[in-house]
Amino acid sequence: MPLGDTEIILGKDWLDEAEPVIAWKNLTITYKDSIIGKASREEPLIPQEFANFIDLFQEEGFRELPPHREGFDCAIDLIEGAELPKPAKTYPMTPAKSEALEKYIEQELKDGKIQKSQSSMAAPCFYVNKADGGLRLVVDYRKLNAITKPFRFPMPVQTELLEQLKGAKIFTKMDIRWGFNNIRIRKGDEWKTAFRSKLGTYETNVMPFGVINGPAYFQAWMNDIFKDLLGVTMVVYMDDILVFSKTREDHVKHVREVLQRLLTNHLFLKPHKCHFFTTETSFIGIVISPEGISMEKEKVKAILEWKAPTTVKQVQAFLGLAGFYRQWVENFSSKAKPLTELTKKGIKFQWTDKEEQAFQSIKEAITKEPVLIHPDPEKPYIWKPMPQE
Repeated sequence: MPLGDTEIILGKDWLDEAEPVIAWKNLTITYKDSIIGKASREEPLIPQEFANFIDLFQEEGFRELPPHREGFDCAIDLIEGAELPKPAKTYPMTPAKSEALEKYIEQELKDGKIQKSQSSMAAPCFYVNKADGGLRLVVDYRKLNAITKPFRFPMPVQTELLEQLKGAKIFTKMDIRWGFNNIRIRKGDEWKTAFRSKLGTYETNVMPFGVINGPAYFQAWMNDIFKDLLGVTMVVYMDDILVFSKTREDHVKHVREVLQRLLTNHLFLKPHKCHFFTTETSFIGIVISPEGISMEKEKVKAILEWKAPTTVKQVQAFLGLAGFYRQWVENFSSKAKPLTELTKKGIKFQWTDKEEQAFQSIKEAITKEPVLIHPDPEKPYIWKPMPQE
C-alpha cells in the first residue's frame, strides 16, 4: 500500500536486525551492496485527513468473526411442510480449483466463519472465474431458497437515490469488504446453510452469498446504521456507499462520520475500491457529477457491440442491460415492445426486420449518451405523456 505522507516508526529491534544504510537525500535504504526499497511518493490510497481510520482498511480486522446483532442476524425460516432437499452431489474440480478450495476451507475454519456439519441437506459448490483472473467459490442455494420464507424489506430505488445528490459537488465512494459475511446466521439456523464439497460438508456461521434473503437483511442493517445520514450526506446500496457534499470542508466531516460508524460496527473497507474527494464517480452503474448523471462508458460499449440475439435468453439479457438505462432512452417501452413480445410464453422465436429495427433503435438512442441534470424540486416540472401503445 502506498504510504504517501503517512508517517511510520521503525523500532530499534528492526534497525539492529536490518542494519540499513539510509540515504536521506535520494530516499533509499541500502543493505550491504543492494537497494532493498525506495520511499514511495505515490498518492496515498487513504488521504491524510482519515489516517486515524487506517484500521478500517486492513484485512486482519475482517478475519475476526462478527458478533451476533439482535434484530439483524440472518434468519432462515423454512416454509411449513416443505420437503428438505437431499444432500447434493459434489462437482469435479481441476487441480487449481481443488487447491483453492483447500485454502478457502482452511482459512474459513480458522476464522470461525464455517464449521463442519452433519446437516441432513447440503447445497453443491463450485468455482467460477473472476474478471481479475482469480476464483470465486459459489454455493448453489436455489433449492434452499425455494423453501425459505421471504424476508420483506424495501430495497433502495435507483432514481430516488440519485435525486438525493442534487447540489453535491464532491464525492467519496466506499466499498465494504465481503458485505454479506459481516452478518451472522441466526443461532440454530446454521445447519440450513450447509454445503457439500470434496473435502466434506460444512455450514456457515456468517451470512453466505446466494441466500434469498441476504440482500434484504444487509440493506436493513445498513439503513439502521446510517438512518440519520441517508439522503443528507450519504446514500448506501448494499455494500456500496457514496458520501456527497457541497464543499471540501464539509466533506471531510461527512466522510469521518461515516468512517466512525463503520468502525463502531466492525465493518471494513476495500482500499482499492474506495475513491476520495472526486468530482465524478460511478455508483450503482451510473456516472455522477455536479452536472448530472450519465451512463457508464463500458456498459454503453457492451450494448453497442451486442450481436443480434438468436434465442429468447439472449433477448432477455439484452433487455436487462439496455433497460438499466431506460431513463436515457425516450419511449423505451415502445421501442423495446417487439423484443419484449419475443420473451412471452407461447411466442415462437422469429427475428424479423421488425425485431432488428427495434434492436437497432435502442442502440442508436443509447449512442447519444445524454447527461441528465439532477432534478430540482424548487423549479417547475414539465410532464410529457407517453404515446399510447
